[in-house]
Amino acid sequence: MILLLMLFVFLLAIVVGNELISKVPPTLHTPLMSGANAISGITIVGALMCAQFAHDSMASTILGVIAIALATINVVGGFMVTDRMLAMFGSKKKKKEGK
Repeated sequence: MILLLMLFVFLLAIVVGNELISKVPPTLHTPLMSGANAISGITIVGALMCAQFAHDSMASTILGVIAIALATINVVGGFMVTDRMLAMFGSKKKKKEGK
């Protein structure tokens, strides 16, 4: 019963997520992505907790470390994209100073 409920929630999340993303205009994709990547920092905290408290099995520790690495890449990449996006809207004088 619980497995069916989890499967239902997973499929519902896929359908709702697809509907929401398809309705977002292209000009808002980058700001929304940067916000989602900031939220991914929460994933890092959860992965750190899993890696710390998962002493009972080596597999859970390895999965926690992998989750930390992937979430960190996601957060750093998201902020890099956001920085580039914000640089596009800056003045030309600031662009020359940055280079």
